[in-house]
Amino acid sequence: MKTASAFSIPLSLPVLMLCAATHPVRAQVPVAPAWAQPGSATHVQVAPPPDFHRPSKNFNTPIGIFEGQSDIGSALVPGSASYDAGTKQYTINSAGYNVWYTRDEFRYLWKKMSGDVSLAAGIAYPDPNGYGDRKAVLVIRQDLEDDSKEAVTALHGLGMIHLAQRPQKGVRVTDMEYRIGGRGRPGGASPDSLVGVIAKRIGIEKRGDSFAIFVSLEGEPMSQFGPPINVHIDGTFYVGIGFCSHLPDKSDTAVLSDVVLENSAGKVR
Repeated sequence: MKTASAFSIPLSLPVLMLCAATHPVRAQVPVAPAWAQPGSATHVQVAPPPDFHRPSKNFNTPIGIFEGQSDIGSALVPGSASYDAGTKQYTINSAGYNVWYTRDEFRYLWKKMSGDVSLAAGIAYPDPNGYGDRKAVLVIRQDLEDDSKEAVTALHGLGMIHLAQRPQKGVRVTDMEYRIGGRGRPGGASPDSLVGVIAKRIGIEKRGDSFAIFVSLEGEPMSQFGPPINVHIDGTFYVGIGFCSHLPDKSDTAVLSDVVLENSAGKVR
């Protein structure tokens, strides 16, 4: 009996280790809440609960002209980004339910700045079948928290462009939206069909507390679209580019190219 009991404990340890190796404990993947699911024929995306926040994940890793990167709002799938100096292209991968409502989820490449700003980029989506409301964004934010005060220009997957603002921390975004189309263009069922036009390039200009959106539809010189908005952002702030798949638990990709970032107004091009 003593012999059996003497060997029972050490013999059990390799067995436990073998079980752990062959049957690893799987981390539970967080489930996206119903309010974060994208809009569909049977579902409407709504604002998050008033007390819902997730801390952003910030990386002081320079990329191209930007000083750092963040997963604003920490989407369920971590984001990533790369820069090709030869093509001057930033490739941004990100999940995220939205850049909207009272908080945001998106991958953000940023630089700290103050004063007036001009920012512009060409935008393309490699996957033509991505969610229609995905959005590449040019953002000027007060801070890196998910509910920051901010001014945003965006190009959506289906072509809508907007100039949006969150004028105070934690309040709901408001915007001006533009949907552009033409008749007699390629892709229409007939010469009279309205075919959506997706802009090639967008920009944002900060002039004091005034923010304006600039657009180039087909490569022509950029021009201001619509009226500016007014948002007061204090002192040093964050300026940069980003992307949100509009899917809380699925990543997609946007490519932003030939980025212009100047510490003065009137330089969008």
